[in-house]
Amino acid sequence: MKKIICLSILVVNAVLFVQCKTEKKENLDTDQTKPDVAVIFKEGEIEAYDESLWLIIPKESKIEVIAEGHDWTEGPLWLPDQEMLLYTDIPRNAIYSWKEGEEAKLYLQPSGFMGENFEGSEPGANGLLLNAEGKLVLCQHGARQIALMKTPILEPSADFVTLASNFEGKKFNSPNDAVFKSNGDLYFTDPPYGLPQQMDDPNKELDYQGVYRLSQEGELTLLTNEFTRPNGIAFSPDEKKLYVANSDPELAIWKVFEVMEDGSIGNGKAFFDATDLVSREKGLPDGLKVDNQGNLFATGPGGVFIFSPEGKELGKIKTGQATSNCAFNKDKSMLYITADSYVLRVPLRS
Repeated sequence: MKKIICLSILVVNAVLFVQCKTEKKENLDTDQTKPDVAVIFKEGEIEAYDESLWLIIPKESKIEVIAEGHDWTEGPLWLPDQEMLLYTDIPRNAIYSWKEGEEAKLYLQPSGFMGENFEGSEPGANGLLLNAEGKLVLCQHGARQIALMKTPILEPSADFVTLASNFEGKKFNSPNDAVFKSNGDLYFTDPPYGLPQQMDDPNKELDYQGVYRLSQEGELTLLTNEFTRPNGIAFSPDEKKLYVANSDPELAIWKVFEVMEDGSIGNGKAFFDATDLVSREKGLPDGLKVDNQGNLFATGPGGVFIFSPEGKELGKIKTGQATSNCAFNKDKSMLYITADSYVLRVPLRS
């Protein structure tokens, strides 16, 4: 039995959360992104299943709230030059920004779907990245493409250049999350969540959900179509391994692949299986990040899992919410977490 060491005391009775949250909460003002200073998130706790967790997270760390009142938060991205966090609210088709000592505020709207009367519930951007030139790259659900914002980071505008929108003439489902390799190649996932009717949408053109590589020269390659719901994606520090989450309640797993010299991936193997937790805790395998030591911070049922590079479960940041994604600050001394209507943070050992 795993020894559980709690930093705060609260037991959350989790219920089945079958899908990423897509229904908008009613009567929420888009400016309700308080608090302007971090407060302790009393619904959460940090649990250690191995003492080595405290080499990653200080025992005295608490989960803090830095923004709340959203519909469904995603895509956290730390901007080191601006010391600012960006994150998306997909149902609102918006991106928000947050800085220490300030309230979160609207950064860009629209962020994904550029038309009118979107019929689904996830029109906005999901994953956000910075390219080598410091430009914002977006996984746009509603527009079903990977795009680059033309204007500088501090001059946001809904003016985008399409980087990739289809594979072999068939339009993507809805690019979800992505990661840059150090050589500039972009790896991304394409589940159906941005389609109004998802798998049953009449406008779905691909009969699979792929993981792709867009080379810096613009060549697009399908890496694998084995996933039912490919979602979060990240490299190991040496870029020899690629981790991919599968947000399917019937197969809630993370897989790890060997990255080949040509940028393709070898046969994957299961890294961790959380399927049995889906019926007991909110959330599914979703966004993930890897620290400098190769430890994985992976959102899934119950919050954020912390795994060793070998796949040992070291602990969990329990949020009590369906938790979508996470991101580090520049020196990896802070973890920012998007969880349902909240944005949270947890101090780490840098």
